[in-house]
Amino acid sequence: MSIGIFKQVLLLLSQESRLAWGFNPRTPRRFNRWFKWLAPGLLVKRWLLISASGVLLTSLGVAIWVKLTPTYRLIQFTIEVVEKIAAIVPNYISGPIVILCGVLLILWGQTRSLGSITEVLKPGGDDELIDMLLAHRRLNRGPKIVAIGGGTGLSTLLRGLKTYSGNISAIVTVADDGGSSGRLRREIGVLPPGDIRNCLAALADEEKLLTELFQYRFKAGDGLTGHSFGNLFLTAMSEITGDLDRAIVASSKVLAVRGRVLPATLSDVRLWAELADGRRIEGESNITEAKGSIVKIGCTPANPPALPKALKAIREADYIIIGPGSLYTSVIPNLLVPEIASAIAQRQVPRIYVCNVMTQPGETQGYTVADHIKAIDQACGQRLFNAVLVQRKVPSAKALIRYAQENSYPVRLDREAVGQLGRRIVLSNVMDEDENTGLVRHNPQKLARVLLRWYGRAQTG
Repeated sequence: MSIGIFKQVLLLLSQESRLAWGFNPRTPRRFNRWFKWLAPGLLVKRWLLISASGVLLTSLGVAIWVKLTPTYRLIQFTIEVVEKIAAIVPNYISGPIVILCGVLLILWGQTRSLGSITEVLKPGGDDELIDMLLAHRRLNRGPKIVAIGGGTGLSTLLRGLKTYSGNISAIVTVADDGGSSGRLRREIGVLPPGDIRNCLAALADEEKLLTELFQYRFKAGDGLTGHSFGNLFLTAMSEITGDLDRAIVASSKVLAVRGRVLPATLSDVRLWAELADGRRIEGESNITEAKGSIVKIGCTPANPPALPKALKAIREADYIIIGPGSLYTSVIPNLLVPEIASAIAQRQVPRIYVCNVMTQPGETQGYTVADHIKAIDQACGQRLFNAVLVQRKVPSAKALIRYAQENSYPVRLDREAVGQLGRRIVLSNVMDEDENTGLVRHNPQKLARVLLRWYGRAQTG
């Protein structure tokens, strides 16, 4: 019993001491912020120390220059004052008090200075400067990730990845010829900006208003109906800067993009597909609408040159992710650029393909996971990845009925066939389902978390 009482007393004392020193989690967040500044790797403390050393050296230089006369008198005066204080108050009391006052003044001065800097850098913002610095350092230390694809699948992936790394390069297809992008492509002759716009918006660093502006689609107006502001903006920037690549760089600065968005090629690429019934369909939007079974896919020109920045990103990548997205119209078009496919195949880093959750009518009806892998291998003529991520849980009955009406079904995992293709299987629940509509989509956070977890295991394994 006495031991139990003793433990309770110690617990109470520890709680009281934490309250006395300001560690109460309900009150002083300020102390927590101060201690964050002691975290290693911020590149702040070393510069403050260097600045303090500079002040000391400057003072010493001035003292030497004036032959130490004022300095000697100041030291003598200080010694006399200290001796008088010590005579009145013992040194074991006065010393700690003076040290405490000095430390408090330093902390007060530094926090006020940093607070003023924060107000300038983030006026009206809720984030503390220290939190911004910590996040910046963490993201800059993240792995160099290359994500390859297009459509909504790639932008969904990027929304999740940007919370783990700031070193993201998204390589995006420019084969789109439908909707707003197709109209701009036909009328003005620019490369389709739609998929690039989606990726820029996905990587934007919490610029909510600008992102909404970029994604805004006009609902009225002669010639404007159906166009998104971002598509028109990128088209105008392409005309001003000379090409789409420079336009993307300029737009990335406006949106404070975390990472880079790179077109796979700057060539005017047009897709074609040969169907099982003998038809040859040209145009990305026409391939899906043909509702046939694709046996071969290619592009015109046959061997478009890759964007040099895209090749450099692949060569420097720590991690390469292919997909998710429409197999034949979003993922494979990037890989029809021979230099990109070869660069991926030569890399000995973790490479994974994110398989779609549902089959897509007109592209992958009846496809299994192995069929998706075979289609990529056949289009590229070589193996580009060593693992495939597959959704573990099947959608609800409501979602299955909804998709069945559109001739779409879950992509079946045929383990044995995937194993024969030499791919590892990563099974996880990375899907979200809308209870009202029954639509299923990859969840950005779940998807990124699983992919980064597998990357860590692949690195250590």
